Amino acid sequence: MKNTGEKLLSFLRKSPTCFQAVETAAEMLAGSGYELLDESGEWSGLQPGGKYMVTRNQSSLIAFHIPAEGFFGFQIGAAHTDSPSFRVKPLAEQPADGHYIRLNTEPYGGAIYDSWMDRPLSLAGRLAVETPWGVEGKTVNVDRDLLLIPHVAIHMNREVNKGKELNAQTDMLPLMASEKGEGSLKRILAESAGVREEQILGADLFLYNRTPGMIWGADGEFVSAPRLDDLQCAFGLLMGFLNAKPSGSAAVLALFDNEEVGSLSRQGADSDFLETVLRRMASAFGSHEEDFAQQLANSILISADNAHAVHPNHPELSDAQNRVYMNRGIVLKYNGNQKYTTNSLSEGVVRTYCRKAGIECQVYANRSDMAGGSTLGNLSNRHVSLLSADIGLAQLAMHSGYETAGVRDTDDLIRLMEMIYSTSLEMENNRIRILQEPV
Repeated sequence: MKNTGEKLLSFLRKSPTCFQAVETAAEMLAGSGYELLDESGEWSGLQPGGKYMVTRNQSSLIAFHIPAEGFFGFQIGAAHTDSPSFRVKPLAEQPADGHYIRLNTEPYGGAIYDSWMDRPLSLAGRLAVETPWGVEGKTVNVDRDLLLIPHVAIHMNREVNKGKELNAQTDMLPLMASEKGEGSLKRILAESAGVREEQILGADLFLYNRTPGMIWGADGEFVSAPRLDDLQCAFGLLMGFLNAKPSGSAAVLALFDNEEVGSLSRQGADSDFLETVLRRMASAFGSHEEDFAQQLANSILISADNAHAVHPNHPELSDAQNRVYMNRGIVLKYNGNQKYTTNSLSEGVVRTYCRKAGIECQVYANRSDMAGGSTLGNLSNRHVSLLSADIGLAQLAMHSGYETAGVRDTDDLIRLMEMIYSTSLEMENNRIRILQEPV
C-alpha cells in the first residue's frame, strides 16, 4: 500500500493542473503501448486487440482497449482532471500601493479560500504559442516557489478567529514581486516553457499549491496532498485500466476536464466527447445503429469522484446512518435528486465486483438538510445512456488546497477497476450477469 501511495504522490506532483494530468496519463499509457489518435484524423484503421487514446483540448483524455475478437459492450470508468483553484485573468499583473505586483485571479470551482493562504504557490497550465506550423498548445509549469497569498495579521483583525468572509477580488490575489518585478510574468512563463516571449499568444494559467504531498499517521494510513479530488480516482482508474486483462467488452478510460465548474465545456462530461469516441470505435468495426444500441445496453459506466468521510471534529455533519470512513473501502454514492446515478441494480453489480475482489464497500448519502455536489455520471448519461454507478473514496477537507484521504483506499480502487475492466456484462431485461471472470 505504501508503494501505491508513493506512486499516487508522484502522479499528483506531476499533475499541477488538468493539462499536466492528461500529459502524465498519456505518457503512462504510451509506455504500455497505447497509440495516440487525432480527433481530426481517420479512425478506420482501428485493429482488434488495439490500444488507443485520444485527447481533447489537452485537458481531457479517453483511452480504450479493443478485444481481439470484437466486442459487445463497453466497460467505462470516468473521473475528472480539474480541481478547484484560482485562474489567472488576462492582463494579469496588478500593481498594489506602488510597491507590490500581484496577479489578478478569479476563482475556479468552489475552493476553500483560507486553505490557499500563507503557503508557497506557483503557476501551471497551457500556453498558446506561435510556431512555423501555426498556433500550438504547449503545457507550462513554473516549477518554483513564485507566489503567496498573505493573511492580514491578527493585530489588524482581532476577530479573525471568529470567522471572516474572504473576498475573491481583494483578499485572494497572490503577491508575485516588488515593484521592480513589473513585467516579469511573461518572461518567467517563456523561460519555463522553453519559448520566446514574443511567441506567446495566450495562456490558460492556474495557481497550484507547492506544498509536497505526504503519507502520515501512526501506521502511515493517511495521505495528504493537493488535488486528491479527483486525481486520486483518476490515478486509481488509470492503474486499474493498465493492469486489466482483455475481455469481451471494450475497456474505456475517460478523464474529463471542467467537472468543478459544471462540465459544460467542449472537453467536459456534458460534451459529445465520450459519445463520439464510442460511436467511432463501433463504426470502425462495422457496427450500425442497432449494433451500437445493443452494445450500450450491455455496458456500464463507473463515475468515480471522492466522497466526504465523517469528520472527526464534526461527525454531526454526516448522515446519521450512511457514514463513510477513510481506509474502509469503496464508497457507493446515493442521492434522491439524482445528483448521483447509483441505483439498486448498479449497486448490486459494484457490490458483486467488490465481494469477488475481497474489497470493503460502504454507502454515502448527504444529510437530508444539506445539499451535496454532483458528479459527471448523469452528465455523461445525457449523451450515452448506460447502467451507471457513482463511486468514490472517502476523504476529508474536500476542495481544500491540501486534502486528506486513506492510503489503502487507492489500492482498493485499482483492484476494483482492474476486475471491472477485465470482465464483461450481459444484460437481459432486469437481469445482469458478469462474464469472463479474470484469471
